[in-house]
Amino acid sequence: MNQNMENRGNEVGHILVVTSAMQGHASPVLKLSHKMTKLGMKVTFLTMGLAEANAEAPEWKQGLRIISLPTGLGLGNRNNWEDQRMLQERIHTVVPSYMKELLTKTEISGLIVDSAWSWMVGIPKKMGINLKTAVFWCSNAGCLALGFKIPYLLQSGFIDQDGTPLKEETIKLLPDMPEMRGSDLMWHFPSDKEMQKSMFHAIKGIFHHMGEADWIIGNWFHTLDPAATTVTPNILPLGPILGSASSTLRAEDTTCLTWLDSQPPRSVVYVAFGSTARFSRLQLDELEAGLEASGRRFLWVAWPGLTEGDEAVCGAGLAARVGERGRMVEWAPQEAVLGHAATACFVTHCGWNSFVESLICGVPVVCWPYFGDQMYTQRCACEGWKVGLKLEADGDGVVRREEIRRRVEEAMEDRVVKDNAVRFMGMGREGLLSGNPSSNNLDFLVKQMKYFN
Repeated sequence: MNQNMENRGNEVGHILVVTSAMQGHASPVLKLSHKMTKLGMKVTFLTMGLAEANAEAPEWKQGLRIISLPTGLGLGNRNNWEDQRMLQERIHTVVPSYMKELLTKTEISGLIVDSAWSWMVGIPKKMGINLKTAVFWCSNAGCLALGFKIPYLLQSGFIDQDGTPLKEETIKLLPDMPEMRGSDLMWHFPSDKEMQKSMFHAIKGIFHHMGEADWIIGNWFHTLDPAATTVTPNILPLGPILGSASSTLRAEDTTCLTWLDSQPPRSVVYVAFGSTARFSRLQLDELEAGLEASGRRFLWVAWPGLTEGDEAVCGAGLAARVGERGRMVEWAPQEAVLGHAATACFVTHCGWNSFVESLICGVPVVCWPYFGDQMYTQRCACEGWKVGLKLEADGDGVVRREEIRRRVEEAMEDRVVKDNAVRFMGMGREGLLSGNPSSNNLDFLVKQMKYFN
């Protein structure tokens, strides 16, 4: 790919961004949209199921408008597999038709879609519209390489036709990243073979459609994964993609920042598991007990969707027992929390967006992955970049209170992990400077998507 080439046509400068409403997907793409508006582009941000946005009369704010289509399903905080199946069916019905209407009635010169919806890349072409297109890959570079190597994994007998690992071996995806085990595969779901099969074929389809896009956008910086651009020639690393308070999709409790202001430097354990992790009552009880036993100050994002049932996430007596030492909120301004001087470590599900935010803030992580690409992000954090520590579950799959207490203590004190976190913070912030690869790639993408041919 020649990034010096100039594409000419009608200058439009209006990008349509289409993304899943899942926090780890939509948040970095929304931050990217804000970045593009600052470079003179207009952005229409289209998603589904956000109560805060208006599909009928979206308001333009500084070059950006957010359109959210209602699901009509009344899912609330539920996130079981049947709900997700119904939601995906609804997305296939509603979003493409609305997207086609936008493309017909509005002059748009570029399209960016979430990788989960990569099949939408082909819609403009079917309409006879020649747009520049990009897919936003919301995970790490290793999982990107994994997806493109699925044909090789099938041919070599590493996995069967449904994605089940057949060999007790590891695979080397990129020279500067840890090897991947069968348990690290994005679709690995040993407790439900049918679900694993469905996830594998869905991921295989995602990568098939990603091959139709002009570019693949990644939220990492060049020095983090130097060989990532060798996976396929049209990769544009743009990370770290950072934002502001205006880049959120949920109502955030900003009072926790005031609470952090009153805490000593590097004294607070931040605990958050994204919007997809689900815990049993037993696991939540162990988490509470572990945080309490640590004796450390902590800020816990205990949002209602974290529990598998309808009961409260936090036990009634936790706040009384820990007093001012602990703070529980339903959602936090995560980037601001991680960048706060009081934050010392991050107990995380290892969602890629969350991990990148911790990395750029120099905060060590305690890894508690839930599923999917989070497993390999944990391996990179703990074995590759050595900025984190792994939590071990017992024979029943429960991470016990003593393990939580012990790992939190280690993360607060481990000099190697803390030094590495600071080192990668410096590398990431350097990548944001003008003239560095991420900055150059963003300038190139904006220039290419400015013109309609």
